[in-house]
Amino acid sequence: MTASSLETGPATLDRIRHSLVGLKMPRALEVLEHILRRIERGEISALEAIDSLLGEELTLREGRRVKSALKMGRLLNIKTLAGFDFAFQPSLDRDRIMALAQLDFVDRHEVVHFLGQPGCGKTHLALALGVEAVKAGRSVYFATLADIVGSLAKAEREGTLRERLRFLCRPQLLIVDEIGYLPVIPGGGNLFFQLVKHRPTHCVGQFRSCPMDSGNRTASSVAGAGCTGHTAAATRRRHGSGR
Repeated sequence: MTASSLETGPATLDRIRHSLVGLKMPRALEVLEHILRRIERGEISALEAIDSLLGEELTLREGRRVKSALKMGRLLNIKTLAGFDFAFQPSLDRDRIMALAQLDFVDRHEVVHFLGQPGCGKTHLALALGVEAVKAGRSVYFATLADIVGSLAKAEREGTLRERLRFLCRPQLLIVDEIGYLPVIPGGGNLFFQLVKHRPTHCVGQFRSCPMDSGNRTASSVAGAGCTGHTAAATRRRHGSGR
């Protein structure tokens, strides 16, 4: 496309703008003139211009999708693996954490537990994995154990426990934070157990048994007591998974 063709083809440009508006492509419309100028200067070909135009729009839409998914998943305090200070935790296997960021554990319907003393970065890592999952198009939900148990207790009082359990079974990745910091309400352990029990048929995989810092109980006892462990990231199982 030459400068002269741009000058003599305003009707075509108007149709392109109209089409971009109709297709709800605001970013493409915004950068259209800039891309046309680059064609004029011979910096890019027509095919590269189309690629650039679509890339700009896709980037905008992907950013909106991620922002919306983070909000829906209650991942409001954004943490990233790039922002984690591995030097502060030299005993932590960086390669294992980066491998978790590939999200194969989600595909395998496994559970990940982060165990350690307060302030060692468990929540940061769990949130960072949640962010990676959202970017990869997975559904994520983050909550503390107290929030989950509280919402289940409220639902039980209101006769909507089944619906609440169903809601918590939907996310492909359920992140449960602050397990073991505060005592759960009476009956809270049983309610949390019901969530764990519902997720295997509907959604989640196994709890991997790991020694705890605080005693002889294992991470799998979180399901029964709801009062051990720290941060857990639980993946849901698809119907008919058989796992």
